[in-house]
Amino acid sequence: MQRRDILKMLATGAVLPVFSSPMAAFFREAQKQTGPTYKLRTLNPHQNATVVVMTDLIIPETDTPGAKGARVNEFIDVILTEWATPEERQNFLQGLEGVDKQSQELFGKTFVDATPVQQVTLLRAMDDFAASERGNTPQKHGNTVPEFDTQLKGNFYDIFRNITLHGYYTSEIGFTQELKLQIIPGAQHGCEKIGPGLGDA
Repeated sequence: MQRRDILKMLATGAVLPVFSSPMAAFFREAQKQTGPTYKLRTLNPHQNATVVVMTDLIIPETDTPGAKGARVNEFIDVILTEWATPEERQNFLQGLEGVDKQSQELFGKTFVDATPVQQVTLLRAMDDFAASERGNTPQKHGNTVPEFDTQLKGNFYDIFRNITLHGYYTSEIGFTQELKLQIIPGAQHGCEKIGPGLGDA
């Protein structure tokens, strides 16, 4: 499997097994590039701010850091820069633009500038819309947005959510603090000498 095949699978709404090889290796490869010195290469500052808010609503901070703390926005920038085809990249950026357009129409402000309640309302509407596009029954969150913008079809939300989940759970924070797993197994100490058994006494 090639890295770009993974994006095609994400585009279908498929949930990929995060820990299977070689996919885990691909995601870890992308994670190695993120960190305090990372410079955005695809997302502009406003797009990045939108991604940060959206990812943090999907995986908020609890007793462990959320998507923002795990730098999922940087992971997404790496994926868009190095894995996505030009068409996939453009579709993703148009999806972000569509989120802002919908927010402007509904609330008179961009998604980043909307209130937390408005942001959650719009994100839940996107989730319901994506579920109905897949043929699933929406969860009926009770605060749906009327006439949700069909420009956000093409499973943008599915792709966004899946990249967010994979970015979080393959990060060091998601892997070690949330899942409580080890990225590198502990040392192998070999055989230990055993003392005399009960029958040897």
